[in-house]
Amino acid sequence: MTLDELKARMDVYERLMRLDKPIGILLLLWPTLWGLWAVTWGSPPLMVVWIFVLGTVLMRSAGCVINDYADRDFDPHVERTKNRPLAAKVVSTKEALGLAAVLALLAFILILPLNKVVWLLSVPALLLAASYPFTKRFLAIPQAYLGVAFGFGIPMGYAAILEMVPWGAWVLLAANVFWAIAYDTEYAMVDREDDLKIGIKTSAITFGRFDVMAVMCCYALALALLAWFGLLNRYGLLFYIGLAMAAAIAIYHYLLIRGREREKCFKAFLHNTWFGAAVFAGFVAELNLKSYL
Repeated sequence: MTLDELKARMDVYERLMRLDKPIGILLLLWPTLWGLWAVTWGSPPLMVVWIFVLGTVLMRSAGCVINDYADRDFDPHVERTKNRPLAAKVVSTKEALGLAAVLALLAFILILPLNKVVWLLSVPALLLAASYPFTKRFLAIPQAYLGVAFGFGIPMGYAAILEMVPWGAWVLLAANVFWAIAYDTEYAMVDREDDLKIGIKTSAITFGRFDVMAVMCCYALALALLAWFGLLNRYGLLFYIGLAMAAAIAIYHYLLIRGREREKCFKAFLHNTWFGAAVFAGFVAELNLKSYL
């Protein structure tokens, strides 16, 4: 294989892992950082942070490969996904599965310096990531399953520090589930017509004409659970300012999606990284900056 051929192959793998579209990494990373900052009261060990950041990139990449493998017969019929490597048959299913396995193995090697509880939790984390793409065949709201998969870094982060997972971590995970339903419904609203034709189940289809209201209710529930978490931990005003910023962002998303236009729904989905960042800013302000103000 020549250097040019190798470069072209790496470009294909990059698209298959969606490294050219980092929004998924960010949506997976924000709740993980919430958990790490919460469990350490703003002082997570640097090595642990790097392990979880790199693990997020690896597991999101593996999840994208598995997703495209699962949807390889559906993606050619959807305008937005028809040119993905597996849909366009520029990479084989064997190559894709091999790549996913390597990525998952690297992610596991990455957590070996951590404790056995984290190792054990990595098993359901992997199963969630690998099985999510197939839930679109039978779950009415697969986005809820996605929320668990995307938020599983929270209990793993708690376990990395405490060697156990207290119930507060599950409150944060529940908040992430409702946030994921909100943003991934916006994403599903983009493909609703295509998904109806090919028979995939999504929350946008399940919610029907109540889709916009459902999205806003899920934002509200996510913020309510985060506020409850703050009350349980006796957080002060700075944390709630972060939540208020996130609420303002959610209202902006309502203005984008209320007309159900594809481009604006996709813009709202992409903009969710700022919702996650606003919540994280609340954690940082409360736990790291409060003593300086």
